[in-house]
Amino acid sequence: QVQLVESGGGLVQAGGSLRLSCAASGSIFSINAMGWYRQVPGKQRELVAGITSGGSTNYADSVKGRFTISRDGAKNTVYLQMNSLKPEDTAVYYCNANYAVAPNSDGRVSWGQGTQVTVSS
Repeated sequence: QVQLVESGGGLVQAGGSLRLSCAASGSIFSINAMGWYRQVPGKQRELVAGITSGGSTNYADSVKGRFTISRDGAKNTVYLQMNSLKPEDTAVYYCNANYAVAPNSDGRVSWGQGTQVTVSS
């Protein structure tokens, strides 16, 4: 079992910044990709940003140019630097990891517990 522990959420004014962190621990042979998703009540969870083990990144159009995802492979940790925050960024942010527990094994998925980000206008 792999655990993902998120931190860094909170309340910030519009235009401000926050940095989210997510550390993976447990039975991990390798991490194929990690990402951040967000969800607001009544809506589906949506991808915010993702990063592969090779460093390739992708972003939702709504956050391009404002958010930056990065990772520390040695620490199995992924970060999300969020700048120029807007009230519409308010959501619960979830960390996601696609990982393998052994060589050539199928990928598995794990989710963090979520961290609240609230942006006031």
